Amino acid sequence: MVLMGILGRKLGMTQIFDEQGRSIPVTVVEAGPCSVVAVKSRDTDGYTAVSLSFGDAKPSKLNRPYRGVFEKRGLEPKRWIREFRVDDTEGFEVGGVVSVELFETGDVVDVTGRSKGKGFAGVIKRHHFGGGPASHGASRFHRKPGSVGASSFPGQIFKGKAMPGRMGGERVTVKNLSVAGVDPDNNLLLIRGAVPGPRNGLLMIRKRAGAPR
Repeated sequence: MVLMGILGRKLGMTQIFDEQGRSIPVTVVEAGPCSVVAVKSRDTDGYTAVSLSFGDAKPSKLNRPYRGVFEKRGLEPKRWIREFRVDDTEGFEVGGVVSVELFETGDVVDVTGRSKGKGFAGVIKRHHFGGGPASHGASRFHRKPGSVGASSFPGQIFKGKAMPGRMGGERVTVKNLSVAGVDPDNNLLLIRGAVPGPRNGLLMIRKRAGAPR
């Protein structure tokens, strides 16, 4: 099977200890088992990819088009479907299973998730502005962004300007994390360090091909 990835659910963080007794912070992820929902080829779709499904879900909680994807293929409905690009789809077939045994201790992975939403935030919290002076005549300017407008030219604020707004809740990828342990019996993957998202959040874990262990 070619190198690719798996879907998982973040359970939380803990620590393990190496042979020298040093503490290693790890994120515990329930990774798979994932069912193969679709296999896309270059001839029919223009690219090669594998779609995986993960997470228990009641059929009544899914809309009809989503539920029909599983009924058409005779598969058990799942909560999430995500697609992984691969170089070669050989060895994958609809109805197949991808498990946590895809990984080994020491593998290097990229983890993608949706970061925690923090609501509406000002420029100090959102963009790390320094803020205004706290005394010496400063009036109601302590946490404001300051002047943002231009002169008569160009006479507009360009898109992407650091401003107050909704913070978090974005797709984030943390690269080059190492696998600290694998528990195939319980479908658990221990990833060294922190990964994006809250507890029970969906994660896409991609195995880096050719990465040093």
